[in-house]
Amino acid sequence: MKFAAFEFAGQRGLAIEVEGAFRGLMAQDEGFPGDLLTLIRAGAPALKAAAKALGNGPVIDMAAVTYLPPVADPEKIVCVGLNYRDHSAESGFEQPTFPTLFGRFNSSLIGHGAAIIRPQVSNQLDYEGELAAIIGAEASKVSEADALNYVAGYSIFNDASIRDYQVKSPQWTAGKNFDNTGAFGPYFVTADALPKGCLGLALTTRLNGQVVQQAEIDDMVFSVAQTISICSQFMTLKPGDVIVTGTPSGVGLARKPPLWMVDGDVCEVEITGLGKLSNPVRDEILQPLTKSA
Repeated sequence: MKFAAFEFAGQRGLAIEVEGAFRGLMAQDEGFPGDLLTLIRAGAPALKAAAKALGNGPVIDMAAVTYLPPVADPEKIVCVGLNYRDHSAESGFEQPTFPTLFGRFNSSLIGHGAAIIRPQVSNQLDYEGELAAIIGAEASKVSEADALNYVAGYSIFNDASIRDYQVKSPQWTAGKNFDNTGAFGPYFVTADALPKGCLGLALTTRLNGQVVQQAEIDDMVFSVAQTISICSQFMTLKPGDVIVTGTPSGVGLARKPPLWMVDGDVCEVEITGLGKLSNPVRDEILQPLTKSA
């Protein structure tokens, strides 16, 4: 099942792909099943019931709507750094033997088609195409063998990073949490519609149509199952939590000269079976302060 969260004329909606088209309902419509986070927290039967209800709705013109992040308000967004050996090498790091974990916050999230904003304080805006796994059941101290049973589905993430802010301290939080830099979407695809752990799928990032990253999901050092199992040993993962699994080589920082995203660029991240996440890049425009009377 492939779901899309969207907004149209100020109202939120949810759609599902049916025979190549999207059908859905608006939040004010009778029979609207709820947003994706609510459905994921309610479990697989709720998602299946929602799919049936949405599939009986009218066709939605997805070219006319504003896409929203599939899960707009997760409790946790856990990101994995240096999870492809070639990316660790190009970044000058020795390959970690334990996942390099950091957090993103909801305030950084944007949907498919929304602008990634290059802040005025930096010109070092970089792209990072990644696979995102969305947790579907509470997971605490789960084994690697069982970990994928706790995944509700998958999506695509562009972990756009402000590189000079990322290295201002040993922790990466600042560089990874600028507003309007966490592109997420365009769809939520249930785990049963994809290979286990998304193994065998290909990830490609394009900047202005040129391929800048290309890798197989199998190339990850810590698989989806391993990452979930490891994280669950020290924190309880909740339904709707997002695991962003890391980026392959080819980032702009490692190029000579560096390849930074600038106003007018378009960055696309495509993963087999999950669609294509596309976002323009725009410079931040600060509104002038007005004096109070």
